Amino acid sequence: MTYRIEISPTAIHDIEQIFLWLKVNAPEKSYRWVRGCYEIMLKLESFPSRCPLALESEYLDIEIRQLLYEKKYRILFSIVDDENAGIVKIHRVRHSTQQSFDSLKQLLDNDDE
Repeated sequence: MTYRIEISPTAIHDIEQIFLWLKVNAPEKSYRWVRGCYEIMLKLESFPSRCPLALESEYLDIEIRQLLYEKKYRILFSIVDDENAGIVKIHRVRHSTQQSFDSLKQLLDNDDE
C-alpha cells in the first residue's frame, strides 16, 4: 500500500524555525537540509511502520512513530489505515535534544486535526 503524506502546519512551522536557525548558523547547509527533510518524509509513502515507536507513544492514546533525519532530528508521525488508503500524518519535526512530549495536546498543539 502507498500512503498519502500529510504534513501538519505545526510540522511546517518546525521546519521553518530549523531553517531560520541554520540560515544564521550554517547558511551553506540550510537549503540542503530543508530539501532533504521533505525528501525523507516522502519515503514514508512506503512501509512507514518500519520506523520505531517514539518515546511519546508511552504517554499518548495514539501510536507515534519517529523517523530520524541526519541523526539529530526526529520526524514524529502517526499512521492512519483505512479500507481505501493509508495516511501518514506528520505532526512535528524536532531536534533530538528537545524534550519529548508527554501529552497529546502538547504534541499536536496548533495542528489542524
